[in-house]
Amino acid sequence: MLVPLSWLHDFTPLDTDPTDDVAVRALAEVLNGLGLVVEGIEPAAGGPDGVVLARVLEIAPIEGLDRVRRVLVDAGRAAPVEIGCGAWNFAVGDVVPLATVGAVLPGGRVIARRSLRHVVSDGMLCSPAEVGLDDDAEGLLVLASTGRPDAPLPPGMTPGQPLGDYLGLEPDVVYDLAIEANRPDCLSIAGIARDLAAKLGLPFEVPSPRLEESGPPAAELAAARIDAPQLCRRLTGRVLTGVSVLASPVRLARRLRLAGMRPINALVDASNYVMVELGQPTHPYDLDRLAGGRITVRGARRGEELVTLDGQLRALGLATRGEGTGGELEEAVIVDGEDRPVGIAGVMGGADSEIGESTTQVLLEAAEFEARAIGRAAKRLGLRSEASIRFERGIDPLGVDRAADRVCELIVEAHRAAGAPLPVVAPGRLDACAEPYRPRRLTVRTERANALLGTELDAEAIAGYLRPIGFLAEPAGGDPLAGAEGFSGAGAEGGGAGGLLAVTVPSFRPDVTREVDVVEEVARHYGYEHIARTERRSPAIGRLSGRQAERRLLRRLAASTGAHEAWTASMVDPDEHSRLVESKLLVGVANPMAREESVLRAHLLPGLLAALRRNAARRYGSVRLFEVGHVFTAPGVGAALPAEREHLAIVLAEEGDSTVDAVHTWRLLAEGLRLAPEGYALEPLGEAAGTLALGAHPTRSAEVVVSAPTTGLGAVGVVGEVDPDVLATFGIAAERSVGWILLDLDALLVLPRRSPLARPVSPYPSSDIDLAFSLDEATPAAALERALAAAAGPCCEWVRLIDVYRGPGLSEGSRSLTYRLRFSAADRTLTDAEVGELRAGCIAAVEAALPAKLRG
Repeated sequence: MLVPLSWLHDFTPLDTDPTDDVAVRALAEVLNGLGLVVEGIEPAAGGPDGVVLARVLEIAPIEGLDRVRRVLVDAGRAAPVEIGCGAWNFAVGDVVPLATVGAVLPGGRVIARRSLRHVVSDGMLCSPAEVGLDDDAEGLLVLASTGRPDAPLPPGMTPGQPLGDYLGLEPDVVYDLAIEANRPDCLSIAGIARDLAAKLGLPFEVPSPRLEESGPPAAELAAARIDAPQLCRRLTGRVLTGVSVLASPVRLARRLRLAGMRPINALVDASNYVMVELGQPTHPYDLDRLAGGRITVRGARRGEELVTLDGQLRALGLATRGEGTGGELEEAVIVDGEDRPVGIAGVMGGADSEIGESTTQVLLEAAEFEARAIGRAAKRLGLRSEASIRFERGIDPLGVDRAADRVCELIVEAHRAAGAPLPVVAPGRLDACAEPYRPRRLTVRTERANALLGTELDAEAIAGYLRPIGFLAEPAGGDPLAGAEGFSGAGAEGGGAGGLLAVTVPSFRPDVTREVDVVEEVARHYGYEHIARTERRSPAIGRLSGRQAERRLLRRLAASTGAHEAWTASMVDPDEHSRLVESKLLVGVANPMAREESVLRAHLLPGLLAALRRNAARRYGSVRLFEVGHVFTAPGVGAALPAEREHLAIVLAEEGDSTVDAVHTWRLLAEGLRLAPEGYALEPLGEAAGTLALGAHPTRSAEVVVSAPTTGLGAVGVVGEVDPDVLATFGIAAERSVGWILLDLDALLVLPRRSPLARPVSPYPSSDIDLAFSLDEATPAAALERALAAAAGPCCEWVRLIDVYRGPGLSEGSRSLTYRLRFSAADRTLTDAEVGELRAGCIAAVEAALPAKLRG
């Protein structure tokens, strides 16, 4: 669901500035914490600079030019402004946008002064497309039509006023949210705003629509009836007369576009706007095209047909269940006074009664349909609309009237903004109710909530998290468990009455049916990040295998470095995969669903680079991702089956030196796995790495090799940086570097481990020494580190590289590496003489083993 930030402000006073990237992302994290997953963030520009309102004073032809006219406009200056204009859809007295000289329009077009015969055009009058409000470029954007240049202008409109100020076109940002099926309330702007307000401690209010009613009552103009109470619990309607089919106000139309909807006209747009805003679908019918002025909800009959608004002929009643036996009907239809279908209830209206240019009377329908029936009908017809999505998940039965009134309010506002005669809203509403709403009441045990969450919340704290999101929570008295829904017995863990809450579920939360659903709401607003992680142990016999436990440990270690776990497909596109892996190594799928999924992956890097590219395209450029997965390569000589290995891959796309980041991350993994330092080493890339080295930078990567001969293994993996040429091949900007770790789990998990027993910490002071050696570039730093560690002996706590120097004072092709060594003894304080001996021994060992010299 696309959610403009400005729309949220209508319900709660968020202080997020859409131009502040940090604040925008901070709000995204709040949404993520509430379970409203942010899949993308897109900025939306405000009104174009230099575009103002201008009133047309005079229109005259230009001699020698048939299609361009001379237009004088009042732009709020001392003298009228002369413009040459080729549009013909405006008249004297109209108010239109004027792009002044120097204005920059969307797309980068700069407006300059130009001459047309004897007319000097000081700007340009603009179409909706030219100011970025619509795709319509056929004529000017006419904001008001007054008929003459001295007629009063609509309130709030002044010549020379910036277009963005008048229309309220401020910079905005749009969040793309993934709304799960159990959150029907968040299929609306108001529902999302309610959640945010509760989490941030802000006030929240849904304004009540204001309507002026007059004329004959609605019941004298139209009628509504329910003939299938199992399909529709309530059907209501409002009647408007004297309506005009006109364009929506620009601000409303812009919000619809930001929410992913195409504006049509003020009547239809008002209905769509309220569906997004409040989550309640409505449908406007042309009352003059409804036979008998009546709508009725009944079950579809086999063989009935209807042409829907999308122009398709739909066959109805083909999947009716229980016909003739009183069972549920598959589809609900809305019929007119002659019993002809005019709409598929809750899914889409019919073309015969749609709003058209001649519409003057509207019957606005709002209803509460049976969720399962709407879902089944939409699926069978292949017609899953925005309305059906909301009905099948459940709407607010107490919000039906508010939504209908809000649509009427917006229609009246659209007429007022356009200067058109205001429509008349008939007093009262049509109302057919088959089943009145009954609130759901649940009992929540505080002890049970704490047992599920691992918290120590009291009843008042739980109620405090529930009340801001619409739940009524009060201490339960007497025996509140008797007859309570969603509760299957108190048991020993129920506690006393003081630990019980009687909770009334709000009407907009049809998904909350059990005690555990309420507990989940408490968890969301308490904050998942505040809940300690615990492992639930099954009473059944069985446990993780050694490999499963190691794999789980690796995932935790990778996540602890700040990386998010990714999942990429194991069946991939051969064209994209062969950018990295030779085609002869790929294993084909016998019966692929599509060519893009026709081979098994041979490497984890292409999938993770595609994930980086997708994140970067959505302004998430700095990410750390890891994946544990299987890779497959073609069978070797004499082998019948493809080779299958399990790998761990980590990509590090953040600011800073990616190679240093990768090495640091590898050391954290090695430390978490308790790998013995003498069991592995980092060496320059060589043939031992094989396909593990694919995509790695040739000089800024190293292979992890086994230095313990007892394992019988070679390369374990690769640590370093992705080759920039590979990044470019996969569409990632070459100016950035990406850290890369790839480990073969079959080799990694058999490396020697340190004892899990804690090493005693010496109570005596430690001593540090720094040693700087000059050595040629061909000698790896890991070799120097190993030599120091071996010579330092048991008193050495650690050896760390602290500086790398290249420059004056060193011969060409060499560099200086400075290591710090920390010494301590478990039973005494080391003397200066002892530390000096250790220092001399380290120096001698390095100079004997390597072409390295101690620097003075």
